[in-house]
Amino acid sequence: MARVGYFNIHRTWEDCLGMLLGILIVLTPALGGHGDNPAVLINTGLTGALVLALGALELVDLRRWEEGLELLLGLWLVASPFVLGYAASGLLMTSHLALGTLVAVVAVVELLQDWRLSDRDLAMHGR
Repeated sequence: MARVGYFNIHRTWEDCLGMLLGILIVLTPALGGHGDNPAVLINTGLTGALVLALGALELVDLRRWEEGLELLLGLWLVASPFVLGYAASGLLMTSHLALGTLVAVVAVVELLQDWRLSDRDLAMHGR
């Protein structure tokens, strides 16, 4: 059986998708009308900025720990409406569940792609 090879290689568009998701995460409180809750603003701003920074860092210098952190950030974004008490906020909660899930899925795919690569192969990413 032939194996589909498209998702076997870590591609730069995946890093760009991570950066785009980070930007969307930062924008969600404004889009959901929750710009008045400081905990939500700080959480969303930090989480989105870190996802954005990790995506950019992966373009420059790919390391496995970056995807591990992205996975944790995605899972945190999924859990944060319940931990920080804004689970009843409708659109904001739904967008954080969706975006967090996407961040986590992209991170898992990237981890699987990079798991068997050597450090030298990781350093060649994007070149």
